[in-house]
Amino acid sequence: MESDTIIRQLVAEELDHDPSVTADGIGVAVADGVVTLSGHVASYPERFAAVRAAQRVRGVKAVAQDLLVRLPNLKKRADDEIAGRAISILNWTLHGIGNIKVTVDGGWVTLAGRVDSSHQKKDAERAIRLLGGVTGVSNEITVKTSADPVQIGSEIRKAFRRAAHLDGAGISVTVDGSTVTLIGRVKDWHERRAAEDAAWTAPGVNEVIDRLTVDYLDVGRHG
Repeated sequence: MESDTIIRQLVAEELDHDPSVTADGIGVAVADGVVTLSGHVASYPERFAAVRAAQRVRGVKAVAQDLLVRLPNLKKRADDEIAGRAISILNWTLHGIGNIKVTVDGGWVTLAGRVDSSHQKKDAERAIRLLGGVTGVSNEITVKTSADPVQIGSEIRKAFRRAAHLDGAGISVTVDGSTVTLIGRVKDWHERRAAEDAAWTAPGVNEVIDRLTVDYLDVGRHG
């Protein structure tokens, strides 16, 4: 297992080599395999890309980010313009915005309302993240559900078994209402994301809390 010093160096190199990230404004700290990114980036997608870059490094157990989005003046947009573009993209993504409400404050978009599925909730946030001028997204959308928590848990475990790149044997699934919590160990970040994605596929899921730990069993190259 790499030391924190080595992990910090590898994360810094990964950020430098990622074409979607400008690493000059990003600081990297590591403690017990947990990486903290601080500083500033030029867009919300860049902040997301920086976190993904850190997750790609072998030995990283978790990533915390305290990155501020500082939009260049040429990329700043008025809140009403962002809101209008958000409504347009949601209409296209969800085939009708329905009762979703969009508010924008200083480039930070808040989504509220109800949708029919967890996929719609995730798709809405994903679409907004890519809009120019957006500095952050709060997804307060709820999912309409009448599903039984026992049934939700059963559907998630079935999804685990179907997933090609996921061994769900070490993952505990608990369901409280429509909120799912995943606890356990996975071998890498790809498996962690696969577990979370599988949990979201169950009908009636409104929130997934990921408490999975990445447990590297051997020393290898990052990537």
